[in-house]
Amino acid sequence: MADINVTDQNFEAEVLKSDLPVLVDFWAEWCHPCRIVGPIIEELAADYDGKIKVRKVNVDLTQVSGNYGIMSIPSVLLFKNGEVVKTMVGAQSKDNYKKEIDAVL
Repeated sequence: MADINVTDQNFEAEVLKSDLPVLVDFWAEWCHPCRIVGPIIEELAADYDGKIKVRKVNVDLTQVSGNYGIMSIPSVLLFKNGEVVKTMVGAQSKDNYKKEIDAVL
């Protein structure tokens, strides 16, 4: 899979200016629930290839999380047309993520 990590420098181009809806996983290496969600996020990227973009933001390496009020991780935000349309905080099931993605498509 291609690198899906985004930084402060490419967040605008990868997420805010995307033609497709974007699922963004805000995470950190030290976060155990984030490590549980990580493989689910990668599966979603494969399942929705061509329909949405999936990107990951390491909160320890970026400042962008502050722009979206990320206080707990994992936090998964769905963006459409550069705007947050759904926020999911905490580890969730693949089915729940899919339900929220499908509602945006």
